[in-house]
Amino acid sequence: MPKAIFGAGCFWGVEKKFSEAKGVTFTEVGYSQGNNPQTNYEEVCTGTTNHVEVVLVEYDEDLISYENLIHLFYDLHDPTTLNQQGPDRGTQYRSLLGYFDENQKAKAESITEKLNKEKFDNKITTTIEEVKNYCPAEEYHQKYIEKKYSFLNI
Repeated sequence: MPKAIFGAGCFWGVEKKFSEAKGVTFTEVGYSQGNNPQTNYEEVCTGTTNHVEVVLVEYDEDLISYENLIHLFYDLHDPTTLNQQGPDRGTQYRSLLGYFDENQKAKAESITEKLNKEKFDNKITTTIEEVKNYCPAEEYHQKYIEKKYSFLNI
């Protein structure tokens, strides 16, 4: 299955939304783009590791395209706010499209450029970067919203 990486603020809600998309077969929250191959939540929160809170998505291309995942990503957050989503502030919350190959990079750049002209009033601050130093977040972060609010059936 192909994979994609998205950083759109706190990874809990982003993971929940991607996990609900038809064709997404697996999601995992983690940290990417940092200076070291391994890190943890406490280190990332210091702002010194350069990691981004991200969601790793595996998907079935017969059911959902990478392009559709990018559009979902842009619908889930405000990509025009630098290092911030809602009340969450810091470089770990920056908007990121992480790519695994040149095909993903080209699609991410093309869609971002188009949306920057047609959809958003302010300039998109999303960075498009080759994935590096991805590591899964701690178990208590995985499927956090489902675990924490399962009694609400959301």
